Amino acid sequence: MSTDVASLHVVTADDISDRRRAFGRGLIRGSFALLALVGVLQALDVAGVIAIGFETWRPTLYAYLLWAVCLCAGQVIVNGEQGKRALFVLPAALFVVSMVVFPLLFGLSIAFTDWNLSSLDGARFNGLDNIRQMWGDPFYWNALLNMVWYTLAILVEYAIAFGLALILASQIRARKFFRVAFLLPLMLSPVAVSWMIGKSMLENRFGPIARLGRWLGWDSPSFYGSPEIARATIMIMDAWTFIPLMMIMLLAGLQAIPKDLQEAARVDGASAWQSFWQVTFPLMLPVSLTAILIRIIFKLKLADIVINVTAGGPGGATDTVTSFIFREYRDRSNVGYGTMLAMIYLVVIVIAMTVLMKVAARFTRPRT
Repeated sequence: MSTDVASLHVVTADDISDRRRAFGRGLIRGSFALLALVGVLQALDVAGVIAIGFETWRPTLYAYLLWAVCLCAGQVIVNGEQGKRALFVLPAALFVVSMVVFPLLFGLSIAFTDWNLSSLDGARFNGLDNIRQMWGDPFYWNALLNMVWYTLAILVEYAIAFGLALILASQIRARKFFRVAFLLPLMLSPVAVSWMIGKSMLENRFGPIARLGRWLGWDSPSFYGSPEIARATIMIMDAWTFIPLMMIMLLAGLQAIPKDLQEAARVDGASAWQSFWQVTFPLMLPVSLTAILIRIIFKLKLADIVINVTAGGPGGATDTVTSFIFREYRDRSNVGYGTMLAMIYLVVIVIAMTVLMKVAARFTRPRT
């Protein structure tokens, strides 16, 4: 066994000559210089400063791919065995850069332009005009305020999901059937939910729910005529779709709790409420916070139900930021302003989620 280990050859830094290192570093630097040169020429051609025939961004893409290959090869040439280990990480990092960082930078460049697709002038740099327009846009601020209400509704969704998880975790009849039945809304597309429920069942003339409302004494049932009722209707449809997601996560957490703890609480004389509040709920706190954070991420992207059912009405009462940006693109063809709104919303989401994750980490930190 010792002979086999001794016969193995491991490439170390001492085995790599200075000439080989210089070649590897030159390969990386040269390919990066070529990428930078092509990128600058591409940007100047797009801006109209020079005309070299770069009609698309393909030359920059090809230069980036060449630099990525040279970077991976250069790591192996310069660092040997350690460079091979870096190849497990570099492709994923380069993919993230190409699919996230570059589009983000491109969108940021569009955000500072006056670009309307109905105009023949194309994109024109306008500085901070889009930010000033956003600052004075009451509809955008109304959409942000609506997102606060939509996000606060997650607390109610969490309570319902927790209750359903507790029921499904208990020994009830047809438990497997109810688990599948409660998951059915999650299997439906929000677009299908918006048309099946929002456009059909809640239709104020012939919808079955509207007919039931008239039979119960509601003279003119209208689920989208009042701002408050319309907002609540959107919340209910969205909650009906995504409560099963929280429920299945909470159910998995409940099943992971050792039954010995709950049995010990009952032996000590704790009531059902005391056992839940002092044993089950604290143990479920990490899972609960994870489910809430994931639900917030989905909620911040809410758009499809609003677009298909109310288009933001009445008077912007049901608008979300995403649906408002969508209409800015589709109805007004305002690419520059819409991109600026999306960038600002992205910054708000990143800050909000960072704060929420830090607060959640305090509650989930083990106590000694």
